[in-house]
Amino acid sequence: MGGLSAEREVSLSTGRECAAALRDEGFEVIEVDCGRDLGARLLEISPDICFNALHGSPGEDGTVQGLLEWMGLPYTHSGLFASALAMDKERSKAAYRAAGLPVAESRLASKADVMAGHVLSPPYVVKPYNEGSSVGVYLVHDAANGPPALSDEMPDTVMVEAFVPGRELTATVLGDRTLTVTDIVTDGWYDYDAKYKPGGSRHVVPADLPAEIFDACMDYALRAHRALGCRGISRTDFRWDEARGLDGLYLLETNTQPGMTPTSLSPEQGETVGVPFGAMCRMLVEDASCNR
Repeated sequence: MGGLSAEREVSLSTGRECAAALRDEGFEVIEVDCGRDLGARLLEISPDICFNALHGSPGEDGTVQGLLEWMGLPYTHSGLFASALAMDKERSKAAYRAAGLPVAESRLASKADVMAGHVLSPPYVVKPYNEGSSVGVYLVHDAANGPPALSDEMPDTVMVEAFVPGRELTATVLGDRTLTVTDIVTDGWYDYDAKYKPGGSRHVVPADLPAEIFDACMDYALRAHRALGCRGISRTDFRWDEARGLDGLYLLETNTQPGMTPTSLSPEQGETVGVPFGAMCRMLVEDASCNR
């Protein structure tokens, strides 16, 4: 848990929640704040299984997965390849397209080019191509007179993606099934604060959607999970333009380390379909492997 990424605080919250749940399930749990001495700490502890509660790099991009495989330690969630693929938004989109899944137009561009002029016609979104939790996401509106001024924290290469209007939907896959669909209702952009601050968003679960759209989200999430080679749990996010029906449903990205904080979506979906939080954490432990 923890780590050095921009999502450190979310990971600490996820780690605390999962540790408490696993203790309630009868496991002995040692909480480890991931630093550059992680390998030495794990040699000292010699755990039976590592529960990966990290978000962002290095815990979500395949780096920690590679270390754990090299050490021969079973771990939860997706393996090295799926983690690296899902974290790279452009390459994961290629996998979605190959699986016949609908994605919005996008391209990678240098930070300098994005600030020099519109890379796509507005409206569009600018975001890091290898971060999550809406860290560093810019929405450029139709009425924008010029390109966005990106912060110094943004990487040298970013993703520019056509903005899809409409509703924010998400679906969790646990094991080999999709749990349900959530409609995320906010007053504005579904950013970091909307995701993690109490009252930042309202979740309608199961989502009140036409059966065609609900079923498509359930199907697309499972197909995305399989296309990337995910294991354990993943959560896939969508945007749906109601005016266009099924043609307006687009897959945005798949999160291989979905948050498990008090406001997180996947635990809430589990509770809705009869999978309590403790049981969800237990299932991830029982699925752990070091040969992905």
